[in-house]
Amino acid sequence: MNDGTRIDTASAQPFGTYEETVIVERGSRRKWWIIGGILLALILLAAWLMMRSGGEGPAAGDAAAAQVPTVTVIAPGRTTVQGTISATGTLAARRELPVGSVGEGGQVVRVLVDAGDWVRQGQVLAVVDRSVQTQQAASAAAQVQVAQADANLAQANLDRAQRLVRGGFISKADIDRLTATRDAAVARVRVARAQLGELRARTNRLNILAPAPGLVLERNAEPGQVVGAASGVLFRIARGGEMELAARVSEADLAQLAPGVQAEVVPVGTDRTFVGTVWQLDPVIDPQSRQGTARIALPYNLALRPGGFATATIRSGAVVAPMLPESAILSDEQGTYVYVVGKDSKVARRPVKTGLVTDKGIAVVEGLSGTERVVLRAGGFLAPGDKVNPRAARG
Repeated sequence: MNDGTRIDTASAQPFGTYEETVIVERGSRRKWWIIGGILLALILLAAWLMMRSGGEGPAAGDAAAAQVPTVTVIAPGRTTVQGTISATGTLAARRELPVGSVGEGGQVVRVLVDAGDWVRQGQVLAVVDRSVQTQQAASAAAQVQVAQADANLAQANLDRAQRLVRGGFISKADIDRLTATRDAAVARVRVARAQLGELRARTNRLNILAPAPGLVLERNAEPGQVVGAASGVLFRIARGGEMELAARVSEADLAQLAPGVQAEVVPVGTDRTFVGTVWQLDPVIDPQSRQGTARIALPYNLALRPGGFATATIRSGAVVAPMLPESAILSDEQGTYVYVVGKDSKVARRPVKTGLVTDKGIAVVEGLSGTERVVLRAGGFLAPGDKVNPRAARG
């Protein structure tokens, strides 16, 4: 019995070890099953929550909000804009008077003015030698005296004859003959005086005179020079000293102008501004350049030199329209457009037509009423229908 008890006692140790191993293995499997079940339950719970909320949970909402771009918008309203047209051109005399020799001509003796001098109407610009003409005038004056003496003698003979005819000493026929002689002598006096006047006029025309008051622009005559009717222009005078800018503008801009509008002219090389007035618009358009000329009258000033280059800013009238900065206006092959944000915060393409361009922006003459919310920047990165987060521009 004792031996059996020992055997049982000895064999009990191996049996107890096996049971413990089985128990440990079963506990480990149960642990993993529990963990897997918990994970599965969590996954199912998350899926159920997503299905219940339609995917609009806080995380999904934040992600969607992060994907909507924020854009700056502006409601332009309507503004009265003074339109301007920029142009360039050449300065010149408004009324240029070319002066030449109108007489028989001859050798220039003296030149009395120079370029840049002011002259009055009728002032002598240059004197041409008149020694021959002076002698001819003297001869004509002597002929007048001879004719006048003959006329005086004829009148005296007629007066004596008329006293004698009453006494019957001279016939009526003699009186008629003496009267005709007197009339012929008087006519010869008038002829001689007319010839003298012609010679004097020819002599006076040898002087080169200013036809009107103004500023001498050119002097092309020098002492010793022989001049005549074919000598060309000897002097150029700007009548009244008035200048003009012949501004070249496009055909479309020319249609917006009218005589009387003001313009500001800045000559090249200076920072001075001169105010002038458009006084004439050329009726003809250059078929090659499609440009015309707007002539701007300017008062005399030393800084305005004929032949110089200048820029002009011409006022072309006022318009009332929405004004947008250049960044808000886009264009492609379909035309010019802007993006407008609707009540649903989605952008829509709006075709527009632009007008005057000023320092404050571009006038939109068609397509906008001024109350819309227009995308101010980054319109090129948007597409029609995109949802945005509009933010008003700060004044």
